[in-house]
Amino acid sequence: MSEDHNPSLSDKLTAAYDLMLERMHAAAEKAEPIVHAAAEKLEPMVDAATDKAEPIVDAAADKAEAIMNAALKSAREKASELGELSREEAEKVSDYIKRDLEDAADYLNREGGELKDWLKFDLDVVEQRVGQIFSESVDRTREAIARFELEANKRGEWHSGEVTGIGTLECKACGEKLHFHKTGHIPPCPKCHGSRFRRISSSDDA
Repeated sequence: MSEDHNPSLSDKLTAAYDLMLERMHAAAEKAEPIVHAAAEKLEPMVDAATDKAEPIVDAAADKAEAIMNAALKSAREKASELGELSREEAEKVSDYIKRDLEDAADYLNREGGELKDWLKFDLDVVEQRVGQIFSESVDRTREAIARFELEANKRGEWHSGEVTGIGTLECKACGEKLHFHKTGHIPPCPKCHGSRFRRISSSDDA
């Protein structure tokens, strides 16, 4: 039975998304001094804009990426070990989290705006702890992907039946917008019943 037709599974994965993101955030927070040390080492080289800066940028990004990947892996494995999710479900939720964080981080790296621009609504409408954890996780992900020119389309689409974090999705078929002020299950488009969506941000209104 698919998530679309199994409300209890959808609720389970939605709750697991928040819990896994919180555990990932906690694990990454413990490792943050390593990232800060790398950033301090990087700063004078970048300011000097020398040819030697590039390998240091790559090394710092590699370290940040490794920390985020390890934190997500730890959170994924814990959910499975504790019997909260099957291994397959844990992988699925982990993929949802990575997709959302990378999309937000890529937008902020490219556009230089604020998280509310990517969300298309103010963080004030999001539960405070959820907003804080998501925002800080996006910041760490920005460091991890800083050296890559990633495009949102390369990470695919959002589909009905999946779980998504906070933000705004647009139906690819009719343009209907769905606003998620908390983690939620993606329904079929309420206007045309389409199942394929894309992330949109304030820059899409320009």
